[in-house]
Amino acid sequence: MVTTVAHAYPWDLIGDPDAAERYASLGVDAIALASSYHTVRAATPLHPQHRLIDARHAAFYLPVRESKFGRLVPAEPSWVDSNSFAIARDAVRGAGLPVYAWTVLTHNSRLGDLHPDVTVVNAFGDRYPYALCTANSDVVEYTRNVVSEVLELGEPDGIILEACGPLGFVHGGHHEKTEGADWSAVQQKLLSLCFCAACVELYPDPDALRQAVRAGVEGGSPSVEEALGDLAEPVQSVRTSVVRSLRQTLVSLIRSVAPSIRVGMHVTADPWGTGPFASVAGGVDADVDVLTTMCWPGPDVAVPGIQALQAVTDIPLAAYVLGLPPKPADGSALLKEWLAYVDAGVREFHLYHAGLASPARLDALREAVAGLPR
Repeated sequence: MVTTVAHAYPWDLIGDPDAAERYASLGVDAIALASSYHTVRAATPLHPQHRLIDARHAAFYLPVRESKFGRLVPAEPSWVDSNSFAIARDAVRGAGLPVYAWTVLTHNSRLGDLHPDVTVVNAFGDRYPYALCTANSDVVEYTRNVVSEVLELGEPDGIILEACGPLGFVHGGHHEKTEGADWSAVQQKLLSLCFCAACVELYPDPDALRQAVRAGVEGGSPSVEEALGDLAEPVQSVRTSVVRSLRQTLVSLIRSVAPSIRVGMHVTADPWGTGPFASVAGGVDADVDVLTTMCWPGPDVAVPGIQALQAVTDIPLAAYVLGLPPKPADGSALLKEWLAYVDAGVREFHLYHAGLASPARLDALREAVAGLPR
């Protein structure tokens, strides 16, 4: 049996009395509703009151109780009600669907600007202000507090953890102007290795590592392992251990507070993976119900990623699929792609994104969902 989850923002539903029923009509089994999210400029093509929302900074879409946070305190939004997650949640439940709290953890340029010492630093000394580094204890405390507040105030039926690990070079700038550098995937992974104060304390030889990363970026190494040489294995162990520790901390918290809640997480099997999809190389080692993997590039890229995760864990996998450009507004084309993921062993689909989609794209998503084996 295949299940489906559509993603949405709180503002997609607030002020639109038809939104919840419109999303339910897609035939999905649940809605993933943003509870903590990064900066975004989002279209609202079917909303009766507006056509765009400019979420100017990362925000928490439940009331911010400062006493519940430590040094890092999230901001409330000014563009929507401070309790918008709960308002939208109730609308979705009114349409008969459960709500999963879509919770972005370490992608937060506002906090990075206010507290640069907790952000990722590359081997050249460049800071990534959007990327909170999970080797820092303040960041770990922040993620715990966010999750705890989402569970207590948001009372969701499930929770999906995105960016449950450090971000890196990719998935950053508001107006990205980096394509012309022609950095390969390997160079981008090298530029994602963090040299903040907390990470430097963990590396066996940070100076040698920094030199190796710089040389690998400048020389265009064919792999991270070749660039780092003998340092590759211990550095990989450090990085995957930090992410694993965060994952265990947060999932243990969730299970202690809400034992029956459904727990999902965005992941990759790539040991050098950073960004929204955190690395689970070496094992998940946490009581997670479903692992969501990136499938936007299509089966040629996504299926090997699915297979790599299957080699790491037997936890059920979900495909994160795109209904927006450059995908066509064509239900049969979407279904053909999705069935390739079913053949690869996927039994859940996360649809991006119900609120951003035009009427034609909603029709295509509806057709594709209807064609999945149920």
